[in-house]
Parts: sequence; C-alpha cells; structure tokens
Amino acid sequence: MSVRLDGTIIVLEGICRVDDAEPLLRWLQADPGRIIDLSDAEHLHAAVLQVLMALKPGLRGAAKDAFLRDWITPALSDRKPVSMAPQTG
Repeated sequence: MSVRLDGTIIVLEGICRVDDAEPLLRWLQADPGRIIDLSDAEHLHAAVLQVLMALKPGLRGAAKDAFLRDWITPALSDRKPVSMAPQTG
C-alpha cells in the first residue's frame, strides 16, 4: 500500500492506487485533523484524489511529480469560499 498512518500524519508514497482510497477515507473520518504528507507522492488514483477533495485535509510537502505539485496540490489547497449570491449588473 502507498498510504500509511504515522501518528497524526497520513503519508502518501509512490503510486497511490484505488485500493488506497478506503484506508485514507477511514483515517480521515476517524480524525479530521490528520495532515496529508505528499512529499513522496508520484501519482494519485482518481479515487484517492476524490477523498482528498471531499474531506479537504491539511496538506504538507511538495509532491515529487510535477503535475501533482503544480496543479493538483494548489487545487486541493484552495479553500476560498465561493459566493452563491446572484450577480447584479
């Protein structure tokens, strides 16, 4: 498995596959304050990415993979509230 729990840190390492999504989800649901360490992540299966997008845990570390580092991590870190008010013009 490419997902492991190290105290309050969930470490994502190498290629995270679909079967890594379930333990990731369980650990984040058990303690929403856990932090995700992406330092050794090379690829995230869409199921793993969906867990991260849904639960929005804190992140640390820059992923090794350029696409994860430059595109996915900023998208996961963006927690700006979206205004649902209609625009007047």
